[in-house]
Amino acid sequence: MMKSLTEHLSQYALYHRDERNILTHYAGIPLIMVAVFALLYWPLFSLAGVVITPALLLFIGGMAFYLRLDLRFALIMFIFSGVSFLLAAQLASLPFGIWLVSSVGLFVVGWVLQFIGHYYEGKKPAFVDDLVGLLVGPLFIVAELGFKLGLRKPLQHDIEQIAGKTH
Repeated sequence: MMKSLTEHLSQYALYHRDERNILTHYAGIPLIMVAVFALLYWPLFSLAGVVITPALLLFIGGMAFYLRLDLRFALIMFIFSGVSFLLAAQLASLPFGIWLVSSVGLFVVGWVLQFIGHYYEGKKPAFVDDLVGLLVGPLFIVAELGFKLGLRKPLQHDIEQIAGKTH
């Protein structure tokens, strides 16, 4: 049985209660998303004129995951993931060496930021215990941003009941 939105975000939040850690994730996660989409952008095959890439399959799979959890968040994640995918497409259109160095560079910088945040937090990254955390991370930063804007207060309350408030 698949976990609910509250369960996924609460589990992830247990590893992310320090505001400095969350702040590093606001930068690190988008960098990693663009890098992963760019690194997976090579074509697998073409179907009805559409080039199918591992990046496209990841995008579609991620969107199915978010849609299953919550329609409103799925719409925001569609925009967030879509922009990341389009930026990755731009990177993938560069000459091979520039594409590779840029994509790997974004990936490394993104993870360095993540690990700096977890140094402040004093906890390991959530994906170490649950690989689904790699999909929940982008959703978490979108949710945290929404909470800061005063949105989805009942959800924020439920998460804080389980994981505690940020500090």
